[in-house]
Amino acid sequence: MTTDTASPVVDPEASAATPWIRVPIIAVALSLIVGIVLLAFAWPAVTASPHDLPVGIVGTSAQVEQMGDAVAEQSDGAIALTQYDDRDAAVKAIKERHAYGAIVLGATPTDAPEILKATAANAQVAQLMDGLSQQLQTQIDTQIRTTVESNLAAAQEKAAAAMQAAIQAALQGQAPQLPDASATTPISIPTVTVKVTDIVPFADTDSRGAGLASALFPIILGGMIGGIGLTTLLKGGGGRRIVGVVVYAAAAGLVLAGVLQGMFGALQGNYLLNSAALGLAIAAIASTITGLAGLIGPAGSGVGAAFMMLVANPLSAAAVPVEFIASPWGAIGQWLPPGAAATLIRNLSYFPDAAVANQWLLLGIWTIVGLALTWLNLPGRRLRAGVSHAEHPLTT
Repeated sequence: MTTDTASPVVDPEASAATPWIRVPIIAVALSLIVGIVLLAFAWPAVTASPHDLPVGIVGTSAQVEQMGDAVAEQSDGAIALTQYDDRDAAVKAIKERHAYGAIVLGATPTDAPEILKATAANAQVAQLMDGLSQQLQTQIDTQIRTTVESNLAAAQEKAAAAMQAAIQAALQGQAPQLPDASATTPISIPTVTVKVTDIVPFADTDSRGAGLASALFPIILGGMIGGIGLTTLLKGGGGRRIVGVVVYAAAAGLVLAGVLQGMFGALQGNYLLNSAALGLAIAAIASTITGLAGLIGPAGSGVGAAFMMLVANPLSAAAVPVEFIASPWGAIGQWLPPGAAATLIRNLSYFPDAAVANQWLLLGIWTIVGLALTWLNLPGRRLRAGVSHAEHPLTT
């Protein structure tokens, strides 16, 4: 006689449930990720401080030495002065982005100094130059007041001595010797006002530079959307993704330039050249993402996007000068696509005399390397070779 025993009913949802011990671990891990994201964005801004900002100075050796000591004491290392032969040389250095501004000292003490700045290079540094002009004006006013007070005191002493001599002569029954009014030198108070000249101001269509500063985010976001989207949607090998990246970047460059320059007036200069720069920047970011996917699988697109957003973006120096970011991170950021793109776009719009070959070259190298890894497509090659996911987790 056989007895039928009912088999236990297995709840599929319960069998697939996450163990309770892992719940708090996952929650804490996610909170740490949030902290890392906050740190990535906040750290450059919180720790940003000017250091060795290149500023030109024009004047005699004695003037430069005296001003250099004063600037070093007041700026606490924020400004590094470089001497130029004349004002034209200083202006050339500013337009070529070798200096953020310059101090042009007068040939004589009564000649008004001039402060040169370039607001389009960075508004914060321009404000720093304005503060320097105010400090210089205060020093000049103090020197003038001290000189006038000294001359006035000397004149009063001379007049008092003449009056005392006249009184003594009168007491002795002699005719007092009165001072010759024509020989008296009048005390003049010179007026010396520091002049501030903005060599490269923002355009009227973007007078505060807000549009230019915000232009980097659409570039990064556009590159990420293209890289992740093309990796997810295009199947059948790296060749299709390469074509997709090229076409997408070219079209996105034209669209972004049309919006930023045509609608908002944030970009200046040649529209097609700006479109090419935007397109190459997007291609560099997108191809890096598709390239990492071609190297380590779909997870590579997430790694690439996280790198561009959490590492390259904060180090790009799009909103602050490179010298504001702690060394060597500011310099490293200029070698990454967002940093190279931010510098290239700003120079094309406002500093046509500045050298931009390095930025074009860097973006091109990132694009070529990314497309090469995209073409490599190691996960796809393993799949075609019959390697299963169990044998190699990065196959699919």
